[in-house]
Amino acid sequence: MPDQKALFEFNDIHVEVDGKQIVSGVSLKILPGEIHAIMGPNGSGKSSLSNALMGHPDYAIMSGEAFLDGRSILSMSADERSRAGLYLAFQYPLAIPGVTVANFMRAALQAHRGKDADMSDFRKLFKAAMKALLIDPSFATRYLNDGFSGGEKKRIEILQMSMLNPKMALLDETDSGLDIDALKIVSEGINRFHNDSNALLLVTHYQRLLNYVKPHHVHVMIHGRIVKTGGPELALKLEELGYDWVEAEYAQGTGA
Repeated sequence: MPDQKALFEFNDIHVEVDGKQIVSGVSLKILPGEIHAIMGPNGSGKSSLSNALMGHPDYAIMSGEAFLDGRSILSMSADERSRAGLYLAFQYPLAIPGVTVANFMRAALQAHRGKDADMSDFRKLFKAAMKALLIDPSFATRYLNDGFSGGEKKRIEILQMSMLNPKMALLDETDSGLDIDALKIVSEGINRFHNDSNALLLVTHYQRLLNYVKPHHVHVMIHGRIVKTGGPELALKLEELGYDWVEAEYAQGTGA
């Protein structure tokens, strides 16, 4: 059974994509109020792990267990995991022509609250969340992510997170494709969302996001495994020295 003090916990997770093992026995425990970051080079399995935990059908969890607030989630569909309080901000958010941002957000919130739930506060919540992220009001009537810049797409992801208010947010490469101004705005939105009762797992290549969203714990993922864990200083060392030294330590430890 999971430690009841953990908000989100997964143990010995193995993930396959197209029959190939990408994640090889990853375990992590995240407490309420914590921010964790997983860093690693391209192809290390970081994004595959977050997609699999959210229930993406292309990422098959072959073994292991995962618990959100004490509840096992691996038998749940992706939408059930979302309603249970898990959220994934995508590295490459999809465009949905024909569906406006406002209608998408309303439908997502309605799905979380239940089809008969009162939605009279939606407009107020939506306008306040857009204002906080410096999203022009005209975006409410634009089709979701259709023709949006990278920064605009990532702001819409954080907007959705703010509206749904999940217990546990997985942010997959949220800093990719952002200029410095967009990075600051998105980071401010993440920090406003975070509190003592929820938690964040940031997946990133680079230190720069962690300059604005301060992690409590940093984990390095190499070849589908978490091979090193430390505090914020580990991210700074990775920024300075890259990942080669971690790979060398891992190879020496495994005898590879």
